[in-house]
Amino acid sequence: MGKFVGLFTVIFLLFLVPQPTLAQDQILAVQDEKMEARVENILEEKIIEAGGSNQFYQKLELVVTNGNLKDKIIEIENGNSPVVNNPKFNVGDEVMVSRSRDIEGNDLFYIADFVRRGPLLWLLAIFSALVVLIGRWKGLASLIGMGISFAVIFFFILPQILAGQDPILISILGSLAIIPATFYLSHGINRKTTVAILGTLSALIITGILANIFVEAAKLTGFAQEEASFLQIAKQGTINIKGLLLAGIIIGVLGILDDITVSQASVVEQLRKANKELKGMDLYLRVMSVGRDHIASMVNTLVLVYTGAAMPLLLLFVNNPYPFSEVINYEIIAEEIIRTLVGSIGLILAVPITSYIAVVVMREKKLEGLGKNQ
Repeated sequence: MGKFVGLFTVIFLLFLVPQPTLAQDQILAVQDEKMEARVENILEEKIIEAGGSNQFYQKLELVVTNGNLKDKIIEIENGNSPVVNNPKFNVGDEVMVSRSRDIEGNDLFYIADFVRRGPLLWLLAIFSALVVLIGRWKGLASLIGMGISFAVIFFFILPQILAGQDPILISILGSLAIIPATFYLSHGINRKTTVAILGTLSALIITGILANIFVEAAKLTGFAQEEASFLQIAKQGTINIKGLLLAGIIIGVLGILDDITVSQASVVEQLRKANKELKGMDLYLRVMSVGRDHIASMVNTLVLVYTGAAMPLLLLFVNNPYPFSEVINYEIIAEEIIRTLVGSIGLILAVPITSYIAVVVMREKKLEGLGKNQ
């Protein structure tokens, strides 16, 4: 799951342009343009008092590298207003600059963020090269499958949700497109992959049902994250935020089910090939013996993955003056607990479900020749 989430974050950041806010004393009439610039010179550095505390201040000289003001030299003060996280800039840093106008029509420039495309693209290139170098044709096929997944997410799921469609329905429809395409590309057109697809769809349905039950039971609204509130305001209430929470759980689980279901289907296939006398319950019990090891390692992996992703959130539990029973009632905490446990239950159930389907399918002699093209 960590790899999937990491990849999703990298690709998402390539499409995302940060939207910072100005200090309250800079009221804007029109926001004209965002541009990229490079820090050419540091004119001044010092510690100043801002908002009752000391803060690092810089006066910078930048050269604009794109947009209507390309090659123009501009000066920007950074740190003259109180902020929580005030970065220090160095000569040569590539940054995003916003050009705005105040109510009198004067230009206002401020640094919005660093330009991060370079490191992200290099990391993506290294990952892709290793996948192809080590995985060869299967690795290349998996990259194509990953591309299809992101295409479905960015060009179907997200636009449809933004247009006001039901997030759960759209996520399910998107999953029905993602699962066959990515599974068959990565693992070939064979009965092992078909079994994995059936197991994945079954586990996904159970996950969706459980998520809906416990989101309703816990009275979650989906507004625990501030992004949800911003989205609701920006889209004037046209998006079902609670449905968006459920859709996120479904899509998140989908990324891990591939590994689990394909592994179990592969174990059944190999045991069946090694001993054609193994049938029915005997075959299923042997497969589940392997599956239990899979579940044990997966639970530990999931705990560590979710812990790593939620470190700031988990700090609320450390040295907190409020009792544990009160802390877990916060919606932001309850949402993560339900997301983690519901997703984990779906993944665990995928093991016996896929194993059973594989045993039923692969015991039929008439299907014996379908698995040769592995």
